[in-house]
Amino acid sequence: MTNDSADRRIKDRYPAMCLRVRLRERRFFGRSRKPVAVTCLDMNRYGMAVLCPRPVDPGTTLHLDFDGKYISESRVIAEVVSCQPFQTGYRLSLHFSYCCDRKRYSRTVDNALSRIEGFYNRCA
Repeated sequence: MTNDSADRRIKDRYPAMCLRVRLRERRFFGRSRKPVAVTCLDMNRYGMAVLCPRPVDPGTTLHLDFDGKYISESRVIAEVVSCQPFQTGYRLSLHFSYCCDRKRYSRTVDNALSRIEGFYNRCA
């Protein structure tokens, strides 16, 4: 991955195709849509890119469940930054809310995502 000035990311993302991820769209009145399995394309502790079978509007709040080798974490809140047609579905660019909003910061989530990132960083 190139790290030029046009790149918004503050840290490289690492391929994480074997990380299992399910997302739920948060809806009005606290209701959410049925969870959907997505393919993780890459990730770091601040955000990720996933291949999703359906489009999701930018700005949508998601709840993510991760299940990978040696780690699992549930209900990580993320926001859709962009959604573009890609391969057999849609590429969603996400950023994790815990690192973008002081009120949502969670040391537990930060530590869990750091461990996940560390695992895929070593594999890259």
